[in-house]
Amino acid sequence: MKVTVLGAGNSGLAMAAHLTLEGNTVTLWNRTEQHIEKLLENPVINCSGVINGKARIALVTSNLGDALEGAEMVFVTTPAFSHAELAKKIGYALLKPTTIVLNPGRTFGAMEFIHSFKQVNATVNPIVAETQTIIYTCRKTSDRAVEVYALKNDVLISTIDANDNQALITSMPVCLQSMFIPAKSMIETSIGNVGMILHCAPILLNVGWVESPEDNFCYYRTGISPTIARFIEKMDQERMEVAEKLGTPVESVKEWMKRTYQIEGNSLYQVIQNNLAYESIQAPQTLQHRYITEDIPMGLVPLEAVGKEIGLEMKTIQLVIDLASSLLDIDFRQEGRNLHELIETNNISAYKILQ
Repeated sequence: MKVTVLGAGNSGLAMAAHLTLEGNTVTLWNRTEQHIEKLLENPVINCSGVINGKARIALVTSNLGDALEGAEMVFVTTPAFSHAELAKKIGYALLKPTTIVLNPGRTFGAMEFIHSFKQVNATVNPIVAETQTIIYTCRKTSDRAVEVYALKNDVLISTIDANDNQALITSMPVCLQSMFIPAKSMIETSIGNVGMILHCAPILLNVGWVESPEDNFCYYRTGISPTIARFIEKMDQERMEVAEKLGTPVESVKEWMKRTYQIEGNSLYQVIQNNLAYESIQAPQTLQHRYITEDIPMGLVPLEAVGKEIGLEMKTIQLVIDLASSLLDIDFRQEGRNLHELIETNNISAYKILQ
C-alpha cells in the first residue's frame, strides 16, 4: 500500500521502518524540517530489536500536501496535543477522502480530530479512527535509528461508528492487520487509554529523581515501586468505573499488560517487573515530557470530566491533575480537551458515545 506516517518521533520512525520493510511505499512527514535533516539527506532508518533492517523510505518531507498526495492510509503518530492543529492543516491539504488513524488517540482523540477537521473542510469526509495505544514499544536512538523492544498484541481500534471497525482493519497494510482487534465502541479506545494511567503519576511521584542532573533510572522497573503501583491501581479503578457507567467495561491496566505482552503476575507491580519490554526503558529527565504534557491534558482531563459528568468523584485522578498543574504552573484543565465542546459541536454520533 501507499501509506503516510505523520511524525518522526519514536513510534513514527518505528512504523515507517516496519511498513517499509514489509513492502509498503511509505512517506514520512514531520512538521519541523530540522528534526528530519539527516533523513532528508539519506532516507534510511536503521531499525533494531524485534524488527531488524535498514528501511529506505520512499519520501521524507516537511510538506504536508506532498505527504498526503495519493495516500491510501494516513497514520498519525504525533503527540495528542498536536491533533487539533494537525487536523486543520490536513483539512486544508486533503483533496479526497482517505483513512486517518491516530496512533494513539488518547482520550476522545478521534472526536477532537473530526471536530477540528470539519471547521476548515466540510466537503471531504475522511474515515478517522483511534487506537488504544501504539503497537510498538520503542525508542528513537538517533535521528535515523530506532529500537523496537516489543510489538503489542490485540491493540484495540475504533472509528466513531464501531460497525466499521472490522472493515477498517481489513483495509490496513497486511503486516498490521493481525495486531489490531475491533473495539466495541470508542469507549474502549478512549477510556481504555492505558498510557494516562501508566505515565502521569510515576513521573510526578519521582520528580526529584527525574530532575536530578547526576542520575537516570529505569522508568517502569525502578520508578514504579510497590506503593506507586498501588496508587496507579487506584487511578485505574476510577477509569474502569467510568467505562462501567458508560455501559462498556474495559480491562484493568494489569490485565491489559498481561494480554498485550503475554506475561503473568498477581499485581500490577509484579506484571511490570515481569515485563521484559520495560527492562531498559529510561525515565524522562524533565517534567516537560509527553508523559505530562500529553497524557494529562489529552488523557486524564477529559477522563475526569466524563467521570464527574456521570456522577463519579474521580478523587485520585483529580489529585494527579492538581499536582501536575501546581508543579508546572499550567492549568491543564483549561488547556486540555473540552468535553462539552466536542459533544455539542461534533454531531449526534459523538453524543451517543457518552450515552
